[in-house]
Amino acid sequence: MPAPVIDIRAASKRYDGGPPALADLTLTVAAGEAVAVLGPSGSGKSTLLNLVAGLDRPSSGTVTVDGLRIDELSESGSAKYRRAKIGMVFQFFNLLDDLTVADNVLLPAQLVGMDRAEARARAAELLEYLGVDRHARAYPGRLSGGERQRVAVARALVNRPALLLADEPTGALDTASGEDVRELLTGLNRDGQTILLVTHDLALAESCASRTIELVDGHIVRDSQAVAR
Repeated sequence: MPAPVIDIRAASKRYDGGPPALADLTLTVAAGEAVAVLGPSGSGKSTLLNLVAGLDRPSSGTVTVDGLRIDELSESGSAKYRRAKIGMVFQFFNLLDDLTVADNVLLPAQLVGMDRAEARARAAELLEYLGVDRHARAYPGRLSGGERQRVAVARALVNRPALLLADEPTGALDTASGEDVRELLTGLNRDGQTILLVTHDLALAESCASRTIELVDGHIVRDSQAVAR
């Protein structure tokens, strides 16, 4: 049986001696799963995402992603891990307004030293696949919210990450754009992309996640498989 993409064992996280943000949490995510993490504010959702992203370390326990123990990495090692192993999609897109759409997508490929021609071909492929290739030379400020999120997804996928992390990817979008992004993430998962998303959007969780986890006070209180889509 192949190793899971995410393998968290007995991970706890405390900040400044307060109550645990995560408490002895164990979680595995297999290749090809789309897992939605739900829960009220303060439940530990962001902490979980930060541990998987290598932006924070557990106070105890282990975090392994795609075979790499990321809780043991140095700061520079964590940065290299994020560039090579994961793609990240944020609520507010985090695109660079002074770069064109194409250059925003190319940036992560340049940071890992991908061949220029290969990077341009990969970026063009993704922009076409995501339906925003006509905006390649435009600047992000001229795009709708849904279009900007599609560009952000292209940027996240340019290095072919083992894992796509999405933090409230529909949170800043209107209803129509949110539906657009839900369909996009569903399609990516059907094409084999492993996804971990944190969301308050129940429609997003129900439509694109093959599995839903609910956190309360740092504990997993529900872990359920979706009905086959």
